[in-house]
Amino acid sequence: MGDPGQSSGPRSPHGSPPTLSTLTLLLLLCGHAHSQCKILRCNAEYVSSTLSLRSGGSTGALRGGGGGGRGGEVGSGGLCRALRSYALCTRRTARTCRGDLAFHSAVHGIEDLMIQHNCSRQGPTAPPPPRGPALPGAGQGLPASDPCDYESRFSRLHGRPSGFLHCASFGDPHVRSFHHHFHTCRVQGAWPLLDNDFLFVQATSSPVALGANATTTRKLTIIFKNMQECIDQKVYQAEVDNLPAAFEDGSINGGDRPGGSSLSIQTANPGSHVEIRAAYIGTTIIIRQTAGQLSFSIKVAEDVARAFSAEQDLQLCVGGCPPSQRLSQSERNRRGAITIDIARQLCKEGLPVEDAYFHSCVFDVLISGDPNFTVAAQAALEDARAFLPDLEKLHLFPSDAGVPLSSATLLAPLLSGLFVLWLCIQ
Repeated sequence: MGDPGQSSGPRSPHGSPPTLSTLTLLLLLCGHAHSQCKILRCNAEYVSSTLSLRSGGSTGALRGGGGGGRGGEVGSGGLCRALRSYALCTRRTARTCRGDLAFHSAVHGIEDLMIQHNCSRQGPTAPPPPRGPALPGAGQGLPASDPCDYESRFSRLHGRPSGFLHCASFGDPHVRSFHHHFHTCRVQGAWPLLDNDFLFVQATSSPVALGANATTTRKLTIIFKNMQECIDQKVYQAEVDNLPAAFEDGSINGGDRPGGSSLSIQTANPGSHVEIRAAYIGTTIIIRQTAGQLSFSIKVAEDVARAFSAEQDLQLCVGGCPPSQRLSQSERNRRGAITIDIARQLCKEGLPVEDAYFHSCVFDVLISGDPNFTVAAQAALEDARAFLPDLEKLHLFPSDAGVPLSSATLLAPLLSGLFVLWLCIQ
């Protein structure tokens, strides 16, 4: 996408996230699994073989506590046999499941659990589940919920609210990534802010002035990808001086499908502020126009943000700006149209804390000479205040390197998710 010269640009420093993180989202939308892939059957058999471990008797095997088996294998009487059977089932269906995210998530999840519980790859497997009577709890199940209401469905299934991530791009542009990196970027041309299985967001930037390294976003393109029960594919495109309150096809929702209302667009201030809500993927997007530039801000469910492959890893919201596209300290300190003292005074009025937003504001006002750039930084900070789940990370300072989320925070509870998958195919 974007400039041809950027197609082979630097890869994200974080690489591909653990594919297990996509599993929870797939559980919520389990009806979309490939019909030929038999991974749901593997999941159901695994759940069946471990139900007794969770309901009593061998709970230590499931938790990894007590009853260490020979060779250091924990829970070899139950969980490890079930995991070996699960792995065998996935190998048998691998050919028909190629490219299926639920399948690949299960494979990685099995590997993770076998390591966690010290299970050997060779050994006895669990007997196949008996056919006939429904598994315990199948009759009651979980209360039916709207498959196109991500937050409600997640809460019902997991008994807790979903996790969310925040990203923003504004001004020069300055990019705040999901991992709390804050970069000032040159990124001339078209670059992806997001590129995953559910959303594609592209920002197109051009120089603030002829010959300048600093750029501003002049165009935003957002694609909400087709979701079986919920929405038709929808495209939203905004340009400076053209911030429409509708998608490209003139509609203001996700179409005629049963969950079409789970995608909606509205405007609080026509021509300068548009908000798009995608309830089916737990996402809210705000687009603003200020001082001849476009700002982008998003709150997105963790599983949606992480549902991408290694080929989609060049995303400014995920890895921040590639090193070659970050403005150096000397470039950021370059004198502009007004003095630094005036720029600081203008920014201080709305940004009393001298954090990354304040310094971004000073840079933009200094380079452009336009006091209206203070509004872009202030709005970005307010979006972060509304969207961030942890307000302790609201203010980032120049010394903050930004700490990526640990692998532990990326893993969803596998067993509860698999149980939901079993319910989905009953």
